[in-house]
Amino acid sequence: MIFPFVWMFLSAFKPDSDSFVYPPRWFPTRWVFDNFKRVFDMVPFLRYYLNSIIVTSMITIGQTLVSILSAYALARLRFPGRIPIAILFLSTMIMPFQVTLIPTYVIIYKLGWLDTYQGLIVPFLYNGFSIFFLMQFFLTIPKDLEDAAKIDGCGYFRILFHVIIPNSRAAIGTISLFTFLTNWRSYLWPLVITNTPEMRTLPVGLKYFVEEGGTQYNLMMSASLMAIIPVLVVYILAEKQLVKSTTLTGLKF
Repeated sequence: MIFPFVWMFLSAFKPDSDSFVYPPRWFPTRWVFDNFKRVFDMVPFLRYYLNSIIVTSMITIGQTLVSILSAYALARLRFPGRIPIAILFLSTMIMPFQVTLIPTYVIIYKLGWLDTYQGLIVPFLYNGFSIFFLMQFFLTIPKDLEDAAKIDGCGYFRILFHVIIPNSRAAIGTISLFTFLTNWRSYLWPLVITNTPEMRTLPVGLKYFVEEGGTQYNLMMSASLMAIIPVLVVYILAEKQLVKSTTLTGLKF
């Protein structure tokens, strides 16, 4: 499994001549660090990077907040229609995004959000899996903690921020990680609604870079290596949180 990453890393530093050698060489004949600069010279790669950071960060923050509020209401509060609403939310998990692609595009078009940050961000502020995952975790928190907070005069929001969230950091961290990784590599939606290089995200930008770069495989590997660095960093930092969350989370209905 690690072979593709090792090959990509080594190929990113190869000179052009090493890209066409047969049989392929594992290590570069000389290490060329200028490949990364050439990537930035060929396409607005820094702009792609910035767009991906903005879009992914805003979706991660927004979706996590929406999921926390929705899961708290459905798991801990009792109100008319709670079960049908929960079923409606969860039913979206069985519907692939491609099914709603055209209706979502039409809505974004009528709002005038094509080729904008809000068009890239707003449709992904809701996620049924994130709500379901947090619901299951919130249901494992002892009711006694919530009752004690009510006796002390806490309202719903104080209970959420002082009782529920502090006891759910592992689950919230896991959802944030999944959201970040999913949207960092998102390709189809940004491809559909972005029309200019200034609004392209990294996956779309890499596609156009491959078309413009032709057979310069060393430059393709350099661009790909730069694209996955944030993913590796985030995963390494959040790995313990992910393991802890999947261990603690149970399923309740």
